[in-house]
Amino acid sequence: MKRKINCETARNFSVEKTLEKLGHFPNRTTEKEAWFLSPFRSETQASFKVSRTKNRWYDHGEGNGGNVIDLVCKILKCSIKEALEFLNDGTAFSSIKQLPIFNKKETEIDIVKVQAIIHPALIQYVSSRGVSLMVANNYCKEVWYRFKDAQFFAIGLRNNKHGWELRNRLFKNSSSPKSYTYIQNNNKQLVILEGMFDLLSLAMINERLLNTSDILVLNSLALIKATETIITKYESVHLYLDNDFAGENATQYLTETYLNVIDQSDVYKEHKDLNAFLCHENQKRI
Repeated sequence: MKRKINCETARNFSVEKTLEKLGHFPNRTTEKEAWFLSPFRSETQASFKVSRTKNRWYDHGEGNGGNVIDLVCKILKCSIKEALEFLNDGTAFSSIKQLPIFNKKETEIDIVKVQAIIHPALIQYVSSRGVSLMVANNYCKEVWYRFKDAQFFAIGLRNNKHGWELRNRLFKNSSSPKSYTYIQNNNKQLVILEGMFDLLSLAMINERLLNTSDILVLNSLALIKATETIITKYESVHLYLDNDFAGENATQYLTETYLNVIDQSDVYKEHKDLNAFLCHENQKRI
């Protein structure tokens, strides 16, 4: 168990490293300063300064600044307690308001780099979701992307139109074009999952099933209609959708429409989805 930190200890945490953990990187640096594009607005000239000697930040655009706790509270719109939890180990985000999902109509997400998952923050993130790094790297990549002149990184699952589903501890978004992810292993049965972490969770729970199946990750329930021609190709289809209103409606539609579709949600019937079930089972073992 990690030792809890207090405000006095947390103020010594590096402002620059914390910004990096949050996905913000300097435009230019000197021995004493690092300059960033502001994390609070879109801009082309870096106006956000970090003093490396004082470990303080100052936003010239807004005329304010502070220490690392102030920064985390402001960026994540969270309480001091939640900021301390983030600085301590980054695992407590249950009550932090999720940042908005971006879509193509608002602005483009530009993919900068794709590689194996190696960033410590992403390794910690998949671990917090009960997924091993080996399994995550089997299906996903570490994706660096730009949005509104700022750079971010995330776990990425590629879809069939070469877009990416992007997840990290703070963001849940995707690059265009949006589509499903279809992994063909030339098997006679198909596994249908709702999202990226359903796939990774099932790989942890029942790897053999995935190794002997073709896999379809919807990435959005809105794409069910687009996948129906795929469903008819298989002798059996194992369905693992969320135990919520939308997931249950989609499950009912598919099981009533296709005789080869089998609802497998009983596996995790007391949980919202496969990942919630996986995390619960892992917690029982501790």
